[in-house]
Amino acid sequence: MTLDKTKRELRIVFMGTPDFAVAGLAKLIEHNYIVVGVITAPDRPAGRGRKIQESAVKKYAVEQGIKVLQPTNLKNEDFLNTLKGFNANLQIVVAFRMLPKVVWQMPEYGTFNLHASLLPQYRGAAPINWAIINGETKTGVTTFFIDEKIDTGEIILQASIDISENETAGQLHNKLMNLGANLILNTVNLIENNKVLLSKQKESKELKPAHKIFRETCEIDWNKSLKTIHNHIRGLSPYPTAWTTLHNNKDELTLKIYDVSFSQEEHSFDVGKVFANKKIIRVAVKTGFIHLLEIQLPGKRKMKSHEVLNGFSIASDAYLR
Repeated sequence: MTLDKTKRELRIVFMGTPDFAVAGLAKLIEHNYIVVGVITAPDRPAGRGRKIQESAVKKYAVEQGIKVLQPTNLKNEDFLNTLKGFNANLQIVVAFRMLPKVVWQMPEYGTFNLHASLLPQYRGAAPINWAIINGETKTGVTTFFIDEKIDTGEIILQASIDISENETAGQLHNKLMNLGANLILNTVNLIENNKVLLSKQKESKELKPAHKIFRETCEIDWNKSLKTIHNHIRGLSPYPTAWTTLHNNKDELTLKIYDVSFSQEEHSFDVGKVFANKKIIRVAVKTGFIHLLEIQLPGKRKMKSHEVLNGFSIASDAYLR
């Protein structure tokens, strides 16, 4: 993409839905950039009461008095005409959905996306989760101009961050959210001042995908190694949450697991064997034990294990599968 040499007066359309996107939008408003419109997901029923919920981005945009569009079809003629009517010359996408070419090609200075990984690694829907599940010690955020494929466009800027040994996806999400908001600001500043230097993503056979996570993805395989199980659980915490089946006497209960620690030690117990006292629940795996620290039983709130054990009895022959 060729950028001219005069400073531009930007008119921005921002596209996004969750809290992760709000931070970037707020950063633009705080620095007095002109955001002429916001595109976000339609209101949807959510929660136990199935009440209609507005997206986090919509709530913030309404508070700021910004025009909001919530199209169900991004190729709809009325939507496209309204989008054109904003006369935006830059579009920014954060945690939204795939855009048709007619949309991302519309503004004069292009459409860039913020992605929560160091591209080209972890292209896809769940980069934060998969970075932890795969035991990465470093990740980051990337801004790139959108092209016809998913997460493959030319890179504008990147910023990296370390992942600590016990960090959860939720904790990393918040760190990347703030890092990403600053990267958006820096990217917009470069575009505004005609200083963008683009770099192509390097293709490799060793690229790791970040495909969408389904319920079956979240099931724990207790036959894996200590670290693999630990990474799996923290990579899905607090959402969508790792789970397993507790076989307790004649009952089979779905157990959600949010936080664990582990100890490496030799033993002769079967994999999945559960041990419990008044304070802790331990699970035997091949080379040691997983210590369940925070769990959730069906119909109950998330609790520390010692709270669960105050009112729930685990049988001496209980096991997890």
